[in-house]
Amino acid sequence: MRSVIDDAKRVDVAVYAAIAATPTPSLDLAMGRLSRAADYSRLSLASAALLALGGGRAGRQAATMGLASVGVAATAINLVIKPLGMRRRPDREAAEVPFARQVPMPASSSFPSGHSAAAFAFATGVGYTLPQAAAPLRALAALVAYSRVHTGVHYPGDVVAGSLLGSGLAQATTRMLSARR
Repeated sequence: MRSVIDDAKRVDVAVYAAIAATPTPSLDLAMGRLSRAADYSRLSLASAALLALGGGRAGRQAATMGLASVGVAATAINLVIKPLGMRRRPDREAAEVPFARQVPMPASSSFPSGHSAAAFAFATGVGYTLPQAAAPLRALAALVAYSRVHTGVHYPGDVVAGSLLGSGLAQATTRMLSARR
């Protein structure tokens, strides 16, 4: 089992290094801006406001489910899972991540990605009530997740784990809230 985990970590580091080594000047600015826009779930909050203001009763319910899902996921990830993960952040200097794509390096553990968890939790929570909104929000969540690797603050495995955890926690949250009604 230990060798499987070690192999997975080596692949994770190798993929991170390959992304860092790939010149993408046309993406660098956009990915940095997207990554920063997702700080503190600002994209989810803005999306929730649009849904609540323009989506009628269903939009308000979807925004509520999405934000509740973010709240549960962010709390679980940041207060429970990240402290247990204790994975060091990637070394951007060693990987030669271009300065133009870098965002501030968070002080928290790298595993799992909180940005990815929150973005996928919101998309999944909204999708429970408004399935037609799920696809574009999941696409945005996938871009947020990639932006965290592109900017050098997460390994790919961190964002995959965060995405899956955020989606799973959102499913549990929406089911629990729906059962209470």
